[in-house]
Amino acid sequence: MLAKRIATALVGIPVAVYVINYGQWLFGLTVSFLALAAWHEYCVMVEQNGIYPSKLLGLIGVALVLGCAWVGNSQETVTVLTLISLIILGKTVISYGKFSLVDAALTLLGLLYIALPFSHLLLLRFLEPSLSSTSAGMTTGAMYLWIAFVGTWASDTFAYLVGSKFGKAKLCPAISPGKTREGAIGGLFGSIFAVLILGHFFHIALIHSFFMGVFVGLVAPLGDLVESSLKRYCCVKDSGRLLPGHGGVLDRFDSIMFAVPAVYYYVEFFLIR
Repeated sequence: MLAKRIATALVGIPVAVYVINYGQWLFGLTVSFLALAAWHEYCVMVEQNGIYPSKLLGLIGVALVLGCAWVGNSQETVTVLTLISLIILGKTVISYGKFSLVDAALTLLGLLYIALPFSHLLLLRFLEPSLSSTSAGMTTGAMYLWIAFVGTWASDTFAYLVGSKFGKAKLCPAISPGKTREGAIGGLFGSIFAVLILGHFFHIALIHSFFMGVFVGLVAPLGDLVESSLKRYCCVKDSGRLLPGHGGVLDRFDSIMFAVPAVYYYVEFFLIR
């Protein structure tokens, strides 16, 4: 398992660096693929619990929401979410006896859980390039996307190291028995430390780097726990097998799915406007 994790990382990290820094259509297609793969994983997991979401309607919804984030606007996103939600609910009447309210509820949950966070990957990466740039030659979007990614990775790493060494008090034993409060605190400080260093390299004001590090350090473990709760509900160990040694897309991006929106709205509310 360790060998698989290392091999995946050796391939995945250079690919991620190139795709994020290149951006444009390559980044858009990559995020779209990951989101649709995550939707498939979600459906497979939920079906283990005897619930059958509408795979087609959910897939269409995820694709359209990502499309709105890529080339559309917020009004179009609201329109898509409203229409697809009404169609999903309407299916409980049209397919009465075959598609229950529980099926509809889990379809809507998966749509929101996957489409909205992944769409923020696009929103953050495609922030207007002319707003600012760094000495590293990165656009605004790439710069803040790296803040989210590096902060999340540092949070996960420090949480593991501190938790393994000093962890005693369980954080959420009913959901994830291995996580400790000491590890969570270590992860928070790790995120702050990493974002401060990266923020200095990107010439971001110290106060903004600090608060982005705090937000990422708080929401990243929450994203992990949310996915753990979903897996426990579905009685599965991993969301999928797409990434050898790492599980599925949701296993790898659960924390990122919460961290990216946090950074995006911080930038929107405090750094741009």
